[in-house]
Amino acid sequence: MSTRLRPEVGLWYSHRDKGQMFQVVAVDEDDGVVEIQDVDGDVDEIDLDSWPTLLLERAEPPEDATGPTDDIDADETGDSAEFDSPSRNWRGPLDELPAQPQELIEADDLEEDGFSP
Repeated sequence: MSTRLRPEVGLWYSHRDKGQMFQVVAVDEDDGVVEIQDVDGDVDEIDLDSWPTLLLERAEPPEDATGPTDDIDADETGDSAEFDSPSRNWRGPLDELPAQPQELIEADDLEEDGFSP
């Protein structure tokens, strides 16, 4: 007996015949595609019309389902704590910008540069 599963965003599925797991990340009915992402972070599309023909079953998320969004140590990127910016209150008011002198452009100056008002 085959149960037809609908693609649901956020759920994990496994190909019964291939054993490959993936997560549905979007369903675009206008374009007729289901966007999927596998455990390695690779993104692919499945035609919405061919979805019912796939041998799929729902699956539990893998233990490490973070894929390409794994935390990276600072030493892997060349960053270090000595370059960290100080803590800042991002909800507070913005710092005042220093006053900038505003030069007035006279109409005569524009005409000399080839512009006419």
